[in-house]
Amino acid sequence: MARRKIALIGGGQIGGIAALLIAQKELGDVVILDIPEKENFVKGKALDIQEMTPIDDSDCNLTATSSYDDVAGADVTIITAGVPRKPGMSREDLLEVNLKIISDVAANLKRVAPDAFHIVLTNPLDSMVYAFKKLTGFPKQKVVGMAGVLDTARFRAFVAMELGVSVEDVAAVVLGGHGPTMVPLPRLCTVGGIPLTELLPKERIDAIVQRTRDAGTEIVKLLGNGSAYFSPAASAVLMAEAYLKDKKRVVPCAAYLEGEYGIHGYYIGVPVIIGAGGVEKVLEVQLTDEERAMLMNSLEAVKKAVAETKL
Repeated sequence: MARRKIALIGGGQIGGIAALLIAQKELGDVVILDIPEKENFVKGKALDIQEMTPIDDSDCNLTATSSYDDVAGADVTIITAGVPRKPGMSREDLLEVNLKIISDVAANLKRVAPDAFHIVLTNPLDSMVYAFKKLTGFPKQKVVGMAGVLDTARFRAFVAMELGVSVEDVAAVVLGGHGPTMVPLPRLCTVGGIPLTELLPKERIDAIVQRTRDAGTEIVKLLGNGSAYFSPAASAVLMAEAYLKDKKRVVPCAAYLEGEYGIHGYYIGVPVIIGAGGVEKVLEVQLTDEERAMLMNSLEAVKKAVAETKL
């Protein structure tokens, strides 16, 4: 059986780390695409990882290009193309510049990879994945935004750090838009099956929730130039693996809703099942009145960003 083909649209920090993880997991062969001015740079990254594969005993062919023709027939695309956040910038500040980039990506992928599973990471996430779907007309099952996997990982990491326990035993879910209005759900967080609310007082849980909301900004400030890349890359690769291996993973992602949670025609973070059909099902959680109000508040922020795309 031929190896699967995974195209990384954008060969910056996230694209490079995603290529490394895909090679290590042997998920398929990798094509890294970037603009012509960066073609040699991404060729260098691809070659560097290729030369590492004997050390890892991982069989994976890595190539890099500035031509979308080399992406043709991709099974999965991971789209990170765009300008990263700098200190003082909100995700929304990026909208105008990154919308132009996503529009170009959409036009090209519609031509060369119409049957792929497309995972969008470009910020502001919820409006960029919406724009990509509108511009391509691809089915909602095959276009998804990576946000909830990362936001949930951050929440789980902070809970594990607070309690001094293994991250493996922390289960959690974060809903809503990717940004300060996201909705971590402490009520549904468990540690080894024990509700988090029985292990920590409310003020500590509230602090963890707030740190989760601010996590991306915290990293932007610490790095001083650019934004998170290890954790977003790993999150996207988890989603790609779920699709390629038909794993039926239950993960929160920015999915296109058509009535679920009372939301129509927008991408927002909700728990979904990812398998060989792409986003195979949206899982509806019974929310409390307070949680629903927070989700609707998050939706308003998403609607505002989507309106700015004029699509």
